[in-house]
Amino acid sequence: MKKPWPTKDAMEQVYEMKLWGSDASEFYSGSGSHHPELVDPYIHVLTSFLTSFKNPPIVCDLGCGDFNVGKKLVKYTQKYVAVDIVPSLIEHNTERFKAKNLEFHCMDIAVDDLPSADCAILRQVLQHLSNAEVQSIANKLINYKYVILTEHLPNEDFIPNKDIISGQGIRLKKQSGIDLLAPPFNFKVKKVKQLLSVTLNAKRGIIVTTLYKVF
Repeated sequence: MKKPWPTKDAMEQVYEMKLWGSDASEFYSGSGSHHPELVDPYIHVLTSFLTSFKNPPIVCDLGCGDFNVGKKLVKYTQKYVAVDIVPSLIEHNTERFKAKNLEFHCMDIAVDDLPSADCAILRQVLQHLSNAEVQSIANKLINYKYVILTEHLPNEDFIPNKDIISGQGIRLKKQSGIDLLAPPFNFKVKKVKQLLSVTLNAKRGIIVTTLYKVF
């Protein structure tokens, strides 16, 4: 049966053609997963959150990419379940990264049932997806007590959630970005806290990380 969205093919092409750049590794998830000015403060705020629990939480990383970021968070969790849509990427990560509390799964998070966990992490994932896919994912995020969402947004007022076709591009080119709480998604949460905001420049926007307490 044909998948309703072209996301898997688009993401496979991103890695095969190194559309997000490259380094020595076979797989590279872009500067957003490697540039210290973006990665280091993110690791800091996520570590603070994960270590605030009496018992380490179970985390599901939805769209784990090349795992350059996730690998630094695994030790702070009871179990870390890392998910991505590209089979070869998941095979690569499984061979490269080993820990007793670490699992990798190949899934289309808009189509498949998601692993259970206390907290879901989506780091610059939804920005690449169509509104229909985002809505499908949002319908499943209600099962996680905490959702930590990172999105690339314009650094000025914008109309959120303009639709795009899934691929390597994001809504920034339409002077838009993802806001799960706004229409058409209207994601219902108990509490919202901005954990981090990193300004790139006037034209390149900001990277915002938000913690949602869902229930």
